Amino acid sequence: MPATKSKGPEWYAVFPTPWGAMGAVANEAGVFRVVLPHYQPGDLVNLLAWEHPAAARDDARFAALAEACRNYFNGRAEDFSNVPIDLPAEGTFAGKVYRACRAIPFGRTKSYLELAKTISRDDAARAVATMMSKNPTPLIVPCHRVIYSDGRAGGFSAAGGEELKQRLLRHEKTFAAS
Repeated sequence: MPATKSKGPEWYAVFPTPWGAMGAVANEAGVFRVVLPHYQPGDLVNLLAWEHPAAARDDARFAALAEACRNYFNGRAEDFSNVPIDLPAEGTFAGKVYRACRAIPFGRTKSYLELAKTISRDDAARAVATMMSKNPTPLIVPCHRVIYSDGRAGGFSAAGGEELKQRLLRHEKTFAAS
């Protein structure tokens, strides 16, 4: 389901990465949905077309995201800052959490509590965890980098679940150490 209300026309794309096909949906403000590698390309096209029936397929519109994703899965430290994203308003809790999460560098992690403290909400670790579970733009907002205070990975709501989160964290640690 779209994370934001429609802001005019929408587009979607499906593109290859070294880990498999990925998909994304955007409006004029930027990307608001990312699907991590899990599906066959045709199934992913069908999923995005079903979820966003008014969206037109436009792979060229997502060239920067596709390149950033290929860089990421090839082991390059990618921060996705060149990809326009449609985030919740800056002053909202969700907007603060997602922006703070975007600042976590490749190969690093923060606990839910540390992320809550980053936005001056020391009492909001559970609420931060909830926001991470609802993140519609994984990788661009790298929610996989947010873990429990004791170092355990925690859950991951993207298709592939906690196993995919662990794989992403191992991938980043491998290349961050290089």
